[in-house]
Amino acid sequence: MTLTFELDPKFDRTLRDGIAELWTDVSNAGGAVGFVPPVTADDVRPELVKHLIAMAEGRTRLLVGYDEEGAVAATAFLAFNTHRLMTHWLWLYTVMVHPRHQGKGYGRDLMDAVAEAVRGMEGMEAIRLTCRGGTDVDRFYASCGYKEVGRVPDAIRVADGDDRDDIIMLLPLDRGPRP
Repeated sequence: MTLTFELDPKFDRTLRDGIAELWTDVSNAGGAVGFVPPVTADDVRPELVKHLIAMAEGRTRLLVGYDEEGAVAATAFLAFNTHRLMTHWLWLYTVMVHPRHQGKGYGRDLMDAVAEAVRGMEGMEAIRLTCRGGTDVDRFYASCGYKEVGRVPDAIRVADGDDRDDIIMLLPLDRGPRP
């Protein structure tokens, strides 16, 4: 079985609730997506609303992966740069695969779908993301072609006495030979 990906899906209550549930479940399973467990959907909703506002304003796009039952199983938010000197790359945020689907290759499928979607966006040459050190997720992103381009030591405070590096990674998009 594979996921079915959709860029910029029609947003409704079912999708909103599916993303909130996914975000909650990923966070509670220890996923580094902006929260430390335990969290509830009510904890996640204000952050989701920020993403939705950015989508409504055209600053962010959403890629959703649906499982065979049509449930939200994976997401990635693609945020455009507003600085005129940085519009040739975008940020990748809130990359999630539901814990019940991990270990099936869906994370790699999601990252491939992200790269394909961004390649289809005019003028995009690269994708940047940040990830939390100490989770080994940087190794996963490296296996998807991302390169570490920076690291801020102890920038993320998970708990008192538990500071993690903020790792910056980049995926240049191959556009073929340049003139």
